[in-house]
Amino acid sequence: MITPRANRLQIKDVTPDDKEGWQWHLQHAIRRASDLSNALGLPLEDIKTDFPLLVPRPYLARIEPGNPRDPLLLQILPRWEENLAVPGFTRDPVGESHLSDTPPGLLQKYAGRALVTLSGACAINCRYCFRRHFPYEKHQTSSDSWQDIVAFLNQDDSISEIILSGGDPLMVNDRRLAALLRGIEEIPHIDTLRIHTRLPVVIPQRITASLLESLALSQKQIVMVLHINHPNEIDLSVRTAAASLREAGITLLNQTVLLQDVNSDADTLCHLSKTLFGAGVLPYYLHALDRVAGAAHFDVDEKLGSSIVKELQNTLPGYLVPRFVREEPNAPAKQWIDPR
Repeated sequence: MITPRANRLQIKDVTPDDKEGWQWHLQHAIRRASDLSNALGLPLEDIKTDFPLLVPRPYLARIEPGNPRDPLLLQILPRWEENLAVPGFTRDPVGESHLSDTPPGLLQKYAGRALVTLSGACAINCRYCFRRHFPYEKHQTSSDSWQDIVAFLNQDDSISEIILSGGDPLMVNDRRLAALLRGIEEIPHIDTLRIHTRLPVVIPQRITASLLESLALSQKQIVMVLHINHPNEIDLSVRTAAASLREAGITLLNQTVLLQDVNSDADTLCHLSKTLFGAGVLPYYLHALDRVAGAAHFDVDEKLGSSIVKELQNTLPGYLVPRFVREEPNAPAKQWIDPR
């Protein structure tokens, strides 16, 4: 059965004139400091860390050449501080390593929801990533494990929402993703599918006609949570991708990580909320940094974060103020941080 939203959808690629599709951009992403240096006209050091450089060219095009403090550059540039051991910053900051992984690839952190690590791959390596040390080889799905996951979910009617995560779940190709969606469609007590992804932002070409068609045909409520930290990440191609997703009936939310020197001021976050709303995306969460080893230089004092959010409350309408939260190991939900 085709839903009304599929009936009114005009299926088309986001960038039909782009000869290089999303997989081409993955294959030709920047992986060496020397290439990044040449592209931006900057003398960048080749810092060796356990988390490699990876930045696709559509995202690279939004970085200001010659600016070593560009807020997008700071999110993807390896720095020597990543090799420092800082007390309180661990390889498993949100306590996922001890969670049950039965069947493989399925994690249950919160009541009523189940998280599936659909892919361990990403299109960009954000230096503050809380799963930069996550053992994906032990926690991701295969064709066999997906069948086990569907069977498990069919038996547990306490779960009403599936969250596709990773890595990035949209790193899975359209054909396989469509098959996975058909499996979810058959589970009657699942009413919401949530997809956490950065791909429509870093490679908007990922929003293909076939992906849009698969999403539009779903009878579930689909929520896509994007990850945008700075207004400069939103260009025309991202706006176009967001518009195509909305036309497919997808609810678009955004979560932001509060990052030192990237967005750690009220003016930037105010601009971000307004730019998101202009692109049809609603601000959802402002995350305090997950204290992952290698990312301590991004940390923002919680009191400063609270004061920034308080300033947002005094400046923006309530629907544009994201909830300031922190994820704590073993907590039953994300913990709200009260602005003060």
